[in-house]
Amino acid sequence: MLIDWFTVAAQIVNFLILVWLLKRFLYQPILDAIDARERRIATELADADARRAEAQKERDEFQHKNEVFDRQRVTLLSQAVDEAKAERQRLLDEARQAADTLRTKQMETMRNDMHHLNQGISRRAQQEVFAIARKTLNDLATTSLEERMAEVFIHRLRALNDQAKEGFIKALKTATGPALVRSAFDLPAEQRAAVQNALNETFVADIPVKFETAPDLVSGIELTTNGQKMAWSIADYLASLEKGVNELLKVQSKPEAKGKATKPESKPENPSLNGSNEQGA
Repeated sequence: MLIDWFTVAAQIVNFLILVWLLKRFLYQPILDAIDARERRIATELADADARRAEAQKERDEFQHKNEVFDRQRVTLLSQAVDEAKAERQRLLDEARQAADTLRTKQMETMRNDMHHLNQGISRRAQQEVFAIARKTLNDLATTSLEERMAEVFIHRLRALNDQAKEGFIKALKTATGPALVRSAFDLPAEQRAAVQNALNETFVADIPVKFETAPDLVSGIELTTNGQKMAWSIADYLASLEKGVNELLKVQSKPEAKGKATKPESKPENPSLNGSNEQGA
């Protein structure tokens, strides 16, 4: 069999032309399309990964914000509860303080009322006791009560001990004014003269004296000069009576003392008038 080399060459040329044509117009566009699709898919996958990463980041941020919000909510709620408790305690303290202040004012008012009542009872008792004593002494004595008080005052003045006399002498020497003699009644001229003579004789000097009336002495006589004082009156007995009345009122004002008999303080055994010699600066 003979080989037709011309035919073989022509077929080879045709095959090469066909391969070139296929590659040029078929395979290359397909390969380009495949590469473009692969690049597009890769780009889309990269975008998807970026979006997924962004979504994950946003989810993490949102979760973090939720956690922060939860912590802030718990903190704010705790602060609100603490502030409410503090405000409640403050209001309770203010209410308690107001109640204590009101109670204190009420107690002060009650004490003032009790004090005024005691003073009223004391003044009334003093008036009644003095009136009874005055009438009794006037009925029994041959001289008036005022004269007898002046006599007793002069007697006590003459009976001063040396220490008391020395104190009065120093006070009289340094005094810038006359000695003051205060009495619960207006002393007659005779009694003033007697008191003046007693002072002169007791302190061995001419003592300038100023006489004044002081009803608060409760029927008594008082000598004062430059911080020195000698007083004699029935005020001590009345003070004892006042103390007894005050103690009685204090006992009766206690709840547990209701319905119980309370004895007032015993009265002085000596019904005579009391004298006092006191010294003050």
